[in-house]
Amino acid sequence: MVVIAHNIRSLFNVGAFFRTCDAFGVEHLYLTGYTAAPPRVEISKTALGADATVPWSKERNVAMVMDRLHADGYTIVAFEADPCLPSIRHATIPKKVALLFGNEPDGLPREVMAHTDLQLTIPMLGKKSSLNVAVAAGVALYALCGC
Repeated sequence: MVVIAHNIRSLFNVGAFFRTCDAFGVEHLYLTGYTAAPPRVEISKTALGADATVPWSKERNVAMVMDRLHADGYTIVAFEADPCLPSIRHATIPKKVALLFGNEPDGLPREVMAHTDLQLTIPMLGKKSSLNVAVAAGVALYALCGC
């Protein structure tokens, strides 16, 4: 399993991605678009050392990353805060998967979504319509890793 964090504005969220990816044994974290990359104090503060243990790369062009992953046999699954999308609860996900998360509050651009194989949502039972992007990544990884 790999994770793509696309256009994530908050350096603290980027650090949380590292820490969460470490917790779930993610093979690689792709930081795409304008997502910041280490070394940054803010990232390291939240990552608590995971920025040194999780394999990662910084790549501007998310479409190129997705094309490479497709060529390597990955299924690309995008997560969006859209209640019209299928729920993660009922999804069957292959083992070789790339989970894609976009920025808050805009989500993923339409042209990026066009490169995905599956689009899912995390159901919201409260009054708010979305989770923090790093929290959503944690929920998705937990749900899909078979923990």
